[in-house]
Amino acid sequence: MEVISIVLLLLLAVILSGILSRMVPLPFPRPLFQIALGALIGLAADWRVTLDPEIFFLLFLPPLLFLDGWRIPREELFKDGKTIVELALGLVVATVVGMGFFIHWMIPAMPLAVAFALAAVVSPTDPIAVSAIAQRVPIPKRMMHILEGESLLNDASGLVCLRFAIAATLTGAFSLHQAAINFVWVALGGLAVGAGLTWLVSHAKNWVSRRYGEEGGAQILISLLLPFGSYLVAEHLHCSGILAAVAAGLTMGFVEGSGELAASTRIRRNTVWDVIQFTANGVIFVLLGEQLPAILAGAAETVRLTGHHESWWLGVYVLAINLGLAALRFLWVWLSFRLSFFRQGEGQSTPNWRIVAAMSFAGVRGAITLAGVLTLPLVLSDGSPFPGRDLAIFLAMGVIIVSLLVASLGLPVLLRGLRMPPEHDQQSVEDAARIKAAEAAIARIEEVQHELAEGRADADLYVSAAARIMDGYRERIESRVGTREENAEMRRGEAIERRLRIAALKAERSQIFRMVRKRELGSELARKLIRELDLAEARHAAQLG
Repeated sequence: MEVISIVLLLLLAVILSGILSRMVPLPFPRPLFQIALGALIGLAADWRVTLDPEIFFLLFLPPLLFLDGWRIPREELFKDGKTIVELALGLVVATVVGMGFFIHWMIPAMPLAVAFALAAVVSPTDPIAVSAIAQRVPIPKRMMHILEGESLLNDASGLVCLRFAIAATLTGAFSLHQAAINFVWVALGGLAVGAGLTWLVSHAKNWVSRRYGEEGGAQILISLLLPFGSYLVAEHLHCSGILAAVAAGLTMGFVEGSGELAASTRIRRNTVWDVIQFTANGVIFVLLGEQLPAILAGAAETVRLTGHHESWWLGVYVLAINLGLAALRFLWVWLSFRLSFFRQGEGQSTPNWRIVAAMSFAGVRGAITLAGVLTLPLVLSDGSPFPGRDLAIFLAMGVIIVSLLVASLGLPVLLRGLRMPPEHDQQSVEDAARIKAAEAAIARIEEVQHELAEGRADADLYVSAAARIMDGYRERIESRVGTREENAEMRRGEAIERRLRIAALKAERSQIFRMVRKRELGSELARKLIRELDLAEARHAAQLG
């Protein structure tokens, strides 16, 4: 019963965090409220959830990383692929080396290998935290795509560096050659497992659906099991389960291009995944906050490991590590942008310092950092305590909180009035796609009309019905083949029409509920009518953006 009560309390905290984040006018992201509520739970209820890192990784990270990989715009990811790889691989290695020596110099009591381990867990940015920041701070789309791509791929490189830092601490030996070979196997193996398993499962379920029909619930359940299956298979083969989950999501986006899934199943599946994303994201940060009281309780003992007696020295170290991470990231992003200009033949161009600073501030840390630092062993091979473990956990927690705060407060200032480099005109692409889709619809309506009306005495009914539908599609085409100004005017008119339609749909729904309350309409028929109205309103609202 206690476990169930804790789970329910965590879910309640997630709900309350969303309410509080909307009530507070400051642009603090929801994770900060979730961390605070988690800390209150730990203090008030004195409940301690012991985080097993392996279970934590398995329960939360695969579905969230899978979903991020599934929904990220793949074209944007590949367009900025070189920049993303430079950040996800090069920056992580540079951070581990640079920050490892810096932390050891700053805290001599922390062994160099342990300092490298701490640097490894704070090196990867967190896709979950980045997404949470973006909900309150309007980050430009291209910058957001780069940040998402980086955070999806840098977890593996950071965790591989952590693995070797722990091994060096336990054995006192380190082989660069062995580390490089292992990294290649971990990364490529994880990508291959995730992509291969998803491709096989997707084609198998499509074959079954074509031959024996589709069952919506089973399709949704398969999509839920894929990230866990990819993660477990990759970990069993000693590859990166995190990269396997990301690759599974990316592959899912490709195989879904066949469009074989029923529309109703797709709507239901999106709803299920939205709930999972909201819940898992929130629980992660509530759990993170719930660990905070226990970590702070040991602060007095932890600070003695550094050779000091005043607890405020821990705050100094946290700020120093954050400044070091920001400076290193700023320098690396600047060099990466310079290299991009050079590749494009614009060697004389200089990156906008505000864009570089925004990219640096947006590198927030989150749940992966916490889970990674908790994997530090309790004891060494000889049974003695692992040196500096509590200190490393405290500093990692401090880095997470400070990076979230700095990004929340700094990004709005840096991005205010910032002019980003021009991006490809998506409106023209959207118009072309809508025109082609409408032309295909008109052609198919004509075919079906002839098939249905052939040899029937009431063929004129089919002709008139088809004409009414085709008129709507022809109007859509005509609204997108004029000049830019004419098209913009037509789109404004369409927006007005959609708002009027939404108002009408709400009036319909209110009337149906009124009839149900007066017992003039049965509940089953009412549910059917309400569902139709809800779907129509959702479609118009989505088109309004």
